[in-house]
Amino acid sequence: MDYFEKHIRDNKALFDEHKADRAKMWSKIELELSNTEPKVVPLWKSPILRVAASVVLLLLLSFLIGITVYDSQQPGGQSNMVSQELMDIDMHYSNLVQHQVQLVKDHPDLSREDKEEFLSFMDELDEEYEVLKLEMQKNLSNERVLEAIIGNYKKRIELIENLLRQINDSKMINDDYGYTL
Repeated sequence: MDYFEKHIRDNKALFDEHKADRAKMWSKIELELSNTEPKVVPLWKSPILRVAASVVLLLLLSFLIGITVYDSQQPGGQSNMVSQELMDIDMHYSNLVQHQVQLVKDHPDLSREDKEEFLSFMDELDEEYEVLKLEMQKNLSNERVLEAIIGNYKKRIELIENLLRQINDSKMINDDYGYTL
């Protein structure tokens, strides 16, 4: 046994003379805990965040510049709004024409020769449309060409409707004689 240990054992009673006040100790600890503010590091001061923001900014700028350069290299400098308008018009009228041409093809009262003659005339109008479409690609902002394309579609639809109306009118006249009361 060591002299220091012997001294502690012999004077044990003297050490017990002062007891610790636990309530006083906890109040001091609580006071120190409530006074300390948490350390806050603003995100914009973080070097990692600054580097990440710089990379994102560079990518965004290069993307925007790339889109601008790509759009300027489009053939003929086409305007997207006008080409979208042409596509919408083309889709609408072509669906109408296709539907009505199918009605003519499927109509039982038309002879084969009449159908072929009518469809050849429609093919001529299709060729005229293709010429107008090429002209429109060359000069996209020309409203007269756009009006001519729409007029071509309207002419085709009108011809088909007139043919179908004539067929239905002749059918109604023939059917009218069959009813007697």
